Amino acid sequence: MKRISNLQALINEWELLSKKISDSIELAKMNDESISEEIQDQLDEINAELDDKELKVLLSGHYDHNNAILAIHAGAGGTDSQDWAAMLERMFLRWAERRKYSTEILDRTEGEEAGIKSVTILISGDLAYGYLRPEKGVHRLVRLSPFDAAHRRHTSFALVEVLPEIEDNSEIVLSPDEIRIEVYKSSGAGGQNVQKNMTAVRIVHIPTGIIVTCQNERSQTQNRENALKVLKSRLFEIKSEQQAETLSELRGEYKKAEWGSQIRSYVLHPYQMVKDHRTDYETSNTQSVLDGYIDDFIEAYLRMVK
Repeated sequence: MKRISNLQALINEWELLSKKISDSIELAKMNDESISEEIQDQLDEINAELDDKELKVLLSGHYDHNNAILAIHAGAGGTDSQDWAAMLERMFLRWAERRKYSTEILDRTEGEEAGIKSVTILISGDLAYGYLRPEKGVHRLVRLSPFDAAHRRHTSFALVEVLPEIEDNSEIVLSPDEIRIEVYKSSGAGGQNVQKNMTAVRIVHIPTGIIVTCQNERSQTQNRENALKVLKSRLFEIKSEQQAETLSELRGEYKKAEWGSQIRSYVLHPYQMVKDHRTDYETSNTQSVLDGYIDDFIEAYLRMVK
């Protein structure tokens, strides 16, 4: 039913665009200079819609239409990296808000002094995973540190994970003896308990060592469900990567993935620049990017790998 609904919405969009084109042609046939500006506005609007639809065609992956589970982890760099992780969290939340996607924070661990150690967010909406997929990787920030008394330049790193929310988890079956579920009190900044009841949940997947925590819901049951959802998505991602690596090895193209190499650099000092190292797309409008305007970076990557 969801697929039918998505396809119907897509058909409606194309029919509406087709009508706009027909109306513009009829206006142009009138050969009236007084409405030439109106026609030009309509053409600009049609071209913008066509560009958007061309981009959506590139999002043809099996899970591109799914919701996305976005996780941000502060890297080496102490307080600066934790602050950088919080800046990325704000950037992605602003991006989701502009696209009218709904967001739900599944788990969030505050930093000791500022920022966050990690956050896991469920971003719901059509094509959420497809659009966010290019953001997976290490993001690097260069700036004058607000936490350094000497105000020296610091480099900070944060890892962004993007997983599809898998509604049909039939491919991932969790055996009870493969997982260990622990419950504890939710905690806030500085380790202070914010709940008197044991509502937070930690799930350890014993075969892989993957640990998933969820503590933002007041219900232990809800936290458990969210944690299992994230765990299954991570296991599915591992399975997909293993299959892709095996296929690449058979083709003779496999190269070992090196963790730690940044996909994008955000330089705030000594100059202003955000550059994607995969596509070489860059902009000097750093504030706009940090406010969530990252669509140009996403589009450049999708067009590169099409």
